[in-house]
Amino acid sequence: MIEKLNSYIDRYNEVDKELCNPDIFNDMDKYRKLSKEKAGLQSYVDLYTEYKSTQDKLELAKEIAQGETDEEMRTMAETEIEQFKQQIAELDKRVQIALLPQDENDNSDVFLEVRPAAGGDEASLFGAELFGMYRKYAEAHGFGVQVIEYSETEVGGLKSGVMQITGNGVYRRLKWESGVHRVQRVPETESQGRVHTSTVTVAVLPEIENVDFVIDEKDLRIDTFHSGGCGGQGVNTTDSAIRLTHIPTGIVVVCQDERSQIKNKDKAMKVLQARLQDMYQQKAIAEHAQERKSQVGTGDRSERIRTYNFPQDRVTDHRIGYTRHNINEFMAGNIDDVIDALNDYDTQLKLQQL
Repeated sequence: MIEKLNSYIDRYNEVDKELCNPDIFNDMDKYRKLSKEKAGLQSYVDLYTEYKSTQDKLELAKEIAQGETDEEMRTMAETEIEQFKQQIAELDKRVQIALLPQDENDNSDVFLEVRPAAGGDEASLFGAELFGMYRKYAEAHGFGVQVIEYSETEVGGLKSGVMQITGNGVYRRLKWESGVHRVQRVPETESQGRVHTSTVTVAVLPEIENVDFVIDEKDLRIDTFHSGGCGGQGVNTTDSAIRLTHIPTGIVVVCQDERSQIKNKDKAMKVLQARLQDMYQQKAIAEHAQERKSQVGTGDRSERIRTYNFPQDRVTDHRIGYTRHNINEFMAGNIDDVIDALNDYDTQLKLQQL
């Protein structure tokens, strides 16, 4: 099985050789792309190195056990043989998992969208908290975060928000967050202490590098306006903000984080491409729902994936029946346990299908 890693090692060496070429700095986009690919391949290299090292130690222990005349030394070598055999068995499992079919977008950067759904002001307020939760999570993991769009309601909640998160393995970590998030708590405006239920939708869209469809300019309506929000005085002096409307689908994208209209349009186009790609994928998922019954969720945005119950200090992911407490810590961005549980569940399903 270890031999199957060779293709990854060969590709790693090819990428490393390209990155060592001084001419690579003449094309920074290519440099960033190769650097990201190398980082994604590093785990395969580390696993291969560990496996080969353990195999070498096993062979050495066998030679000592066979040639050693000292009884004590031979016994020590035989003990090491059993230990190395156990380690190799564990490494075999890790290699098997590493070689499972991967989502082609796992190492992609993402656009993460949060929008309030049912629940009025309370939904918008919780949407703002979720947006902050994902931002804290990304920053804690060293991912790059840039807010593309953020508009507030009159009560200070979130009307709509989009952030771009960049880094190795971002989509692999956050892809399970897409869906309907339900919150149960007593709103600050509730005088009688009644628990309300509200919902917020989250969409995690991989940034598409090689778009396999073309957006026709005649299908777009492009509006410019003054940027708002906390961008400093300079950001409000020109019509730098961009609003793209894709007429055939009605999808609207707003970008105002850059002072340059050109840069805002470029970012807005990337978000639009990601949304359209996701729309096509969701349509395909709906058409093949029966084939996906064994996977984590159906991918349907209407599916409630998680409940945040504040009175009971509990977060429950309904797809795998996972429950944890200390909801305040969770909202502070410490959500790795749920993400790990979802990834582990998905891995076990794939292993069962081998």
